[in-house]
Amino acid sequence: MDERVIRLPEVAGRPRPAARMPAGVAAFLQFTRKKPLGAIGGFIILAMALGALAAGVVAPYDPLETDFGAMLGPPTLGHWLGTDAFGRDVMSRIIHGARTALLVGFASSFLGATLGAILGVASAYLGGRVDLYTQRCMDILISFPVIILALSVVAMLGSGTFNLVLAITIPFIPRVSQVVRASALAIREMPYIEAARALGTGPTRIILRHMFPNVMASYLVMLTAFLGQAILLEASLSFLGLGTAEPVPSWGLMLRGAAVEFAERAPWMAIFPGLTISAAVFAFNVFGDALRDVLDPKLRMA
Repeated sequence: MDERVIRLPEVAGRPRPAARMPAGVAAFLQFTRKKPLGAIGGFIILAMALGALAAGVVAPYDPLETDFGAMLGPPTLGHWLGTDAFGRDVMSRIIHGARTALLVGFASSFLGATLGAILGVASAYLGGRVDLYTQRCMDILISFPVIILALSVVAMLGSGTFNLVLAITIPFIPRVSQVVRASALAIREMPYIEAARALGTGPTRIILRHMFPNVMASYLVMLTAFLGQAILLEASLSFLGLGTAEPVPSWGLMLRGAAVEFAERAPWMAIFPGLTISAAVFAFNVFGDALRDVLDPKLRMA
């Protein structure tokens, strides 16, 4: 028997199925709609990162170039944000200073969050005296304010970018460790951890392969939250003369150069770097809060 497929004509005005939006784009639009402040913070962070990467192209002047004929110049069409006491362009130094801020901020936050997370997971899994002694050491470190501990470390080691990163990293470790340990204590009792232990899997593999990925949400939230603090600490230590040294462009050094003697004569030397630091800290804080709300299952279900 001849089988034929009968095609019905399309009905005029019949709606066609809409094309599916890519999952990444849909998630981005949903995040922007639900967390507008977090999205604004993300755009600021992205602009800072792109400006830092392309600082040599975006900056109108060399940040180290001096012009003694334009010292303490106010904002003009030639120098949009004015010049400092050495005639250097403030806008160019702010753009190049983003490299220092993001380098120190990302390096110290990543090291502090990673080391703290590994210590927290290992402490929770091993338990016993290891957990007791580790947490007492963390309690001692966390009892010091962040700025005091960072000042102590950099005072002992000296100034410089590497020592600055180390000084900012150490105060972050105990804070991340305690947060991650709280999540890891619950994960340790999960059946798949018991199964891995019964199969003879070693502690190192269980900690890194099975437990650490399951505390990644807490890890990412802490990493993002500490980025703003790290940038603020870098600026504070540089302002006190314990961070990066001249002539490296740094937002904290720019504030230090705009000290009391120039506060009335050239206020733009302090206003624009201060606003930049405030915008960076604001962006990382609101983005970190939004990321926490998205990744935390308890807040997501509320």
